[in-house]
Amino acid sequence: DSILLLHEVPVLGLLYLDFAEFEETVKVFTKECKIKGKPLPKPAGVSSRDLKALSVQKDLLTAFENGEQKVFFQLWEEHISPSVQDDEPVAQKLEFYLHIHFATYLLKHSMGKPDKTELEERISHFKAYLETKGASLSQTTEFLPFYALPFVPNPMVHPSFKELFQDSWTLDLRTRLEKFLSLTLKAGQTPLKFHPLYKKMLQHLHQQLVESEQRTMTYLKRFNKMQADYHNLIGVTAELVDSLEATVNGKMITPEYLQSVCVRLFSNQMRQSVAHSIDFTRPGTASTMLRASLGPMKMQDVPLLPSLDYEKLKKDLITGNDRLKAFLLQALRWRLTTSYPGEQRDTVLQAYITNDLLDCHSSCQRSVLKLLHSKSEVVRQYMARLINAFASLAEGRVYLSQNPMLLQMLEERLKAEDKDSLTWENVLGALQKFSLRRALQSAMIKDGLIFWLVDVLTDTDCLSDYTLEYSVALLMNLCLRSAGKKMCARIANHVLRVLSDLLGHENHEIQPYVNGALYSILAIPSIREEARAMGMEEILRCFIKEGNAEMIRQIEFIIKQLNSEEPLNDSIASDDEEEEDEEEDHDIMEADLDKDEVLQPQLGELAGEKLLTTEYLGIMTHTPKTKKKLFPGVHQSIDEPLQRPVTPGYHRTAYLM
Repeated sequence: DSILLLHEVPVLGLLYLDFAEFEETVKVFTKECKIKGKPLPKPAGVSSRDLKALSVQKDLLTAFENGEQKVFFQLWEEHISPSVQDDEPVAQKLEFYLHIHFATYLLKHSMGKPDKTELEERISHFKAYLETKGASLSQTTEFLPFYALPFVPNPMVHPSFKELFQDSWTLDLRTRLEKFLSLTLKAGQTPLKFHPLYKKMLQHLHQQLVESEQRTMTYLKRFNKMQADYHNLIGVTAELVDSLEATVNGKMITPEYLQSVCVRLFSNQMRQSVAHSIDFTRPGTASTMLRASLGPMKMQDVPLLPSLDYEKLKKDLITGNDRLKAFLLQALRWRLTTSYPGEQRDTVLQAYITNDLLDCHSSCQRSVLKLLHSKSEVVRQYMARLINAFASLAEGRVYLSQNPMLLQMLEERLKAEDKDSLTWENVLGALQKFSLRRALQSAMIKDGLIFWLVDVLTDTDCLSDYTLEYSVALLMNLCLRSAGKKMCARIANHVLRVLSDLLGHENHEIQPYVNGALYSILAIPSIREEARAMGMEEILRCFIKEGNAEMIRQIEFIIKQLNSEEPLNDSIASDDEEEEDEEEDHDIMEADLDKDEVLQPQLGELAGEKLLTTEYLGIMTHTPKTKKKLFPGVHQSIDEPLQRPVTPGYHRTAYLM
């Protein structure tokens, strides 16, 4: 009974269109329903608008245009029902913007010399609204910046609020107000929400909501269990480290202590009584039981993948048709992304590098790297994905960095591809990982990539979560260098405005990189001065009210940096002179490398590992190479903004641990 029947949909649709006054749409909709034999409600007499409603609407619009705040909100409270004001998101958002309109009205219409007493009164009224009725929207990214408005000395010149003082903003708000009043004050029609079909649809949606909440609770329980296991594991690990330290000082570990540790580890794997009954005095018993309980694949059980004929592979990558090229690039990437970390993956990567798979050492006119400029969008995308996979591994970055032209090719593709394409996303991901290497950082800064990134981040609506995170993280890595800071000083106002807007972005994964970039560039006195002029401290303090403990502590560090009077010190000014080859060991294969595969094999087509081992099998020439010892990374307090280059994938999985 709660299910909305298909034959009822046209009726409900027509009722909504008629209620919302889509007159032309109603005509077309009615005509098509008649042609297709769909049932329609019997026509009802069209009632004229209530004259009183028209009069109230006119008075409200007049008060809006004349800035008569008291008159407007008196009429608003009198004629807009409390249920609409309190329960309808559209009404709540509109009312918020109306309060902004009246709070800034005098600044807009007094030629820069408003009556101070009246202006203070309006600002006080706006503050009172924010603390009471408007407080519910403080969790919304759209409105969060406006909570700083009453505290900014001159909002007309503040970059975050300039839009409020443009005629187009006021005109747009008036149009929205007029449409809202037309629907809300309209008399003589039954509101859509009281129609029986609408109620039936609500019941159906409610049932779906209940089922979704049940599923959410199931996943939440699983997550809580995983989190509890994780904390238990960390606790046991800490105890074992303490025990190892004690053994160094000659204190022996007793079998009873070992048994108590294993009981805790086995608590979710088997009955504790079983764990109690095992004889842990026998060497190897505890470790054997632990491995058996988890059942991971032992390293000796992981086979090396078959060797390939790289000469034939490279020939077909250059001379084959576009579909074959794309399938080969996909298969080669899958070899990297799906292989087990350790010897299996290391052997795959070393085979690629030893055989110069991407022609990084080749000076030929036709090379595999030139596939980045292919006319086929799919080939370009799959080439970018493979390069991004290479760049995910430290040894892969060393290999790619040996080609002097690759960075320039990637930068060209970044500016040529559509921002919503997977090609663009993977090129950006590769460049972000390149920024872990100082020489490549220097080249990107010199090429003006900071200016380009700041422009891209001005409008984040068209960016996916991946591209947003990697764009901000790349900007931060470049800002950590003194040359990057100096570039930012040339566009200080622009970069500060962009970063302050990003502080309130709904994607909280970017916060560590925004904080890191801000903290870094505020080491430059001229940028600090610009930040103070635009009221940066007030904006930051707004986010302290809303942020989590870690975010709050990082922002406190940024505010301290902002208020510092220290001149540009020598170490910051000269860090570019110390070009070091070492980089931190960030080997993370993110799942996004294999997402949204556009290439699917047709019947009879070979793909993936089957394509490689059927057509390109080579002589067994596995020679696992000892990995170059990489810089292990500097650990810093999570209370401080990031001060070392990172990738989002590594930061998520390793940095906080």
